[in-house]
Formats: sequence, structure tokens, C-alpha cells
Amino acid sequence: MPSPEGAPESGGQPCIHLEPLKSTHLPGRATPTGVLTESPPKVSANGVCDIEDRILRITGYYGYNPGYSSHRREDGSESRAETPGSDTSDESRPFQACGNAALKVLGGLLMVLCISSSWVGTTQVVKLTFQSFSCPFFISWFSSNWNILFFPVYYSGHVFTTREKQTLTQKFRECSKLFGEDGMTLKLFVKRTAPFSILWTLTNYLYLLALKKLTATDVSALYCCHKAFVFLLSWIVLKDRFMGVRIVAAIMAITGIVMMAYADGFHGDSFVGVALAVGSASTSALYKVLLKMFLGSANLGEVAHFLSTMGFFNLIFISCVPLILYFTRVEHLGSLSSMPWGYLCGLAGLWLVFNILVHVGVVLTYPILISIGTLLSVPGNAAVDVLKHEVIFSMVRLAATCIICLGFLLLLLPEEWDSVTLRFFANIADKKSEEHGEEQTESSINTRSHSRANGTVSIPLA
Repeated sequence: MPSPEGAPESGGQPCIHLEPLKSTHLPGRATPTGVLTESPPKVSANGVCDIEDRILRITGYYGYNPGYSSHRREDGSESRAETPGSDTSDESRPFQACGNAALKVLGGLLMVLCISSSWVGTTQVVKLTFQSFSCPFFISWFSSNWNILFFPVYYSGHVFTTREKQTLTQKFRECSKLFGEDGMTLKLFVKRTAPFSILWTLTNYLYLLALKKLTATDVSALYCCHKAFVFLLSWIVLKDRFMGVRIVAAIMAITGIVMMAYADGFHGDSFVGVALAVGSASTSALYKVLLKMFLGSANLGEVAHFLSTMGFFNLIFISCVPLILYFTRVEHLGSLSSMPWGYLCGLAGLWLVFNILVHVGVVLTYPILISIGTLLSVPGNAAVDVLKHEVIFSMVRLAATCIICLGFLLLLLPEEWDSVTLRFFANIADKKSEEHGEEQTESSINTRSHSRANGTVSIPLA
């Protein structure tokens, strides 16, 4: 191996030659007088270290690298002492990944529980409110006004969770770019917000009217049909991918609707209630498809800004509708003191919490868990109806509810579910064939050993 000292450097640098030793003892070693001396490392002008460095470089002592003298070995010992720690950190990475995955799953399950509980609570509080205050449009309008709080809640979370904090005005202007580069103007405010606000109001109003005709279980089950309507509209309007299983799910949802209407013979309040619930699901599907076209891949701040804007539009422009209904005696509000403000505020708060969880949950966890949380409101409402209101469900209604829920679950299948399923079954078949081959090999080995024990000769396979 060529000596490092004899290797010329590029750029015409002078070669390094060994100098004669001027001392017979090394720094840090015992002198003849028995006194230890610790001389500082000396570095020449051309970068050569002290005498100990040169000796170690010549002899290759302990795999010496340039500049690795005794005073440097002390630093190296510290670095080697830290090496096991780095190995431990590398080994702990899989455990950290498993822990993060477990936390995400637990957070998703908690989100599912909160969403289903808030929606069940909203539906049941509406039923309780109707016992003393039967004004569905006023309830819908009052609850929609609380959407104004969506952006302040989002900004509060922004302040507590981010280091680079922005003022409320800066954050509002940043999120206002959703309406255009120039921000939000009065014309854009009305043009972009009015259709969504009207669809939002119709969805809630029809849902509340359906709750006056049907049980909470039936209305929540029929509302789950909006998932099938979203698929059909997305397939037609947004040109989403065609999936046969989702067509089957849509057919199942329509079958459940027909069975629910047939339960009481296509007449009376039951048929009207089914029509109102299906209308609520249809307007909800149209709202979601149009919102996807308008917002696209908007972030959480822009969504919060848009929902708060809808709340302002509802407060400013739709406030005339409750007044018209009051003066035309369609809805009798009564005096302010006689109104059940506790139920109204509780209902509006639960509705706001549900909307916040739905939009925040999409960011924090998987979107499929949000849909499952909405679906779980059906058995939740059924449990409350049976235990508290002593509702008895007919077999037709139970079958219709099960068919709708099954169709809802089919709609949650991912787009590549068929190829994933085929690969899964192929892997299972390969494992079974491997296990079968191993069993045959073991049995043949046992047969040969048994034949040898009996004195027979087995012919080896080529």
C-alpha cells in the first residue's frame, strides 16, 4: 500500500517528508524523571499533525486515520460510547411506527364515536324540541347561524398548534383567496355562497320535517342514501370512475327506500316522511358534489372560512324567511320567553360539533371512518328509540334499514378493491399450495425412512 506521505497533491503542493525525531518520549508518557507531560498537539504549516500522529500513520497502529492521536482518541471513545445509543434508536424506530399507527387507529375510533354520538344527539334533541316548539324552519335557520363560529374555532386551533402565528386579519385574508386572487367581494360573496346556503337550508329543513313524520331511526337510515346519490351525481357530473359494485349499492339504497315507503302502504304520514327524508338526502348529495367542484382540494382553513361565510349569508339574507312564516302563521314562534332556548342552543351546538368533527376528521384520520361514524348513527338512534320511546319496528322496516346500511357499506369500498381482493385470494392459494407441498415432502421422507427400517430399498428420485 502506498504511503500517504508520498502521494502528491494536486495543484503543485509540496511533498511531506519525515523529519527526524527530536524526542524519545511521546506526549502523555512517563519521562525518565517520572513526571507525566501533556504537550499540546503541534500542527505544521502544511497540515501535518504532531510526532505521535506521524508514528501512528507510519505503523498503521489500530487502523489509524490521519489526525487520530491520543487527544483525539479520547474524543473518539466518547463517540464510540454513543454508538450503542444510535443502534438502540434504530431498533426503536419500528416500535415508534407501531405506536404512531396505534395512536392513529385509536384517534380514528374516537372520532367515529364522537361523530356518531353528536349526530344521534342532534336527532334526538330535535325530537325533544318538537314536543314544545314545532317550528322546523326557525330551528334550521337558528342552527345554521352558528356556522359563523366555524372560522373562529379554526383560528383558535391555529394559534394553539402552530409556532408561526398569524393575526386574525392575516389568516382571514389568506383563506379569502378561495374566492379569487383579489379576495372576497360583495358580488362574489353572493354569487358563490347563495347556492350552497340555499342547499344547506333545504337539507336541514327537509330533515327536520321528516323527523316530524317518522322515527329518528327511519330518518337517519334514509338519510344514509345520500352516499348513493353522491356516487350517481359524481359519475354523471364529475365523470368519476364507473364501478359496478357501487351501482349495486345504489340499487340497494333505492330498494330500501321503496320498502320503507311500502311499510305503511304508500299512504299517510309515513309516505310523506319518506319523501321528505329522501329529498333531504338528495339536496345533501347535490350540495356535496357542487362543493367538491368549487372547493376542490381546499385546506381546512379555506373550508372553515367558507362555512363561516355561509353562516353570515344565512343570517343576513335568509332571516326574512322565518319572519314571513311567522306573519303568515305557518310557524308560530310565541314570545321570546316561552321559547325553549336550552333545547335550541343544545341542538345548534351539537350540530356545529358534528360539522366540525366531519371536516376536521377528514384531515386527522381516514375519510372512511367519517362515513362509518355517520352510519353508526342508525343503530344508535334505534337503541334510543327502543329503550326510551319504546318504538316497535316492523320486519319490513328492519329489512329496509339493513339493505340501506349494507348498500352504504358497499359504497365505502375503494376503487381498487377488486384487484386487491384477487391478490389476497391468490396469496392465500399460494400459501396453501406451499403448505401442501411441504406436507407431501414430509410424508415421502417418512415413507422412505420406514421402508429402510423394514430392509427394503427405495429408488432415489433423479
